[in-house]
Amino acid sequence: MTYEQDLVRWARETAELIREGSWQAVDVEHLAEELEDLSKSERRAIASQLVRLLLHLLKWQYQPERRSDSWIDSITDARLQIELAIQDSPSLRPYPAWVLAQSYQRARRSAAMQTGRPLATFPENCPYRLAEILDEDWRPDA
Repeated sequence: MTYEQDLVRWARETAELIREGSWQAVDVEHLAEELEDLSKSERRAIASQLVRLLLHLLKWQYQPERRSDSWIDSITDARLQIELAIQDSPSLRPYPAWVLAQSYQRARRSAAMQTGRPLATFPENCPYRLAEILDEDWRPDA
């Protein structure tokens, strides 16, 4: 089975070849690509959760009349997903800081669209410190 025909089957067969020590039969180039993609996927997941978290923190702060348990659930879950990703791959610990500014801009635009408020309502730069953002007990009004 080739990589292009069935990725899942190819991955299963490649894992088996590695376990057997059949290194000469391993499709090294595609294996390297998949490993690189895995790293990208983990980083993308953290960035996505950070955007979701920032979006709900902004909505929590700027739309207090609409606060709900589902927003708290979303905030809590996004923090948990970031924490779990970092636990699985500790080398990603600095990643949220690296993508904070970019993630905030995405969250800011989404907050404006979802609340119907002008973009200028929301600070141009992230008003929260990363430690606050990731703190399970912190919300902008606390």
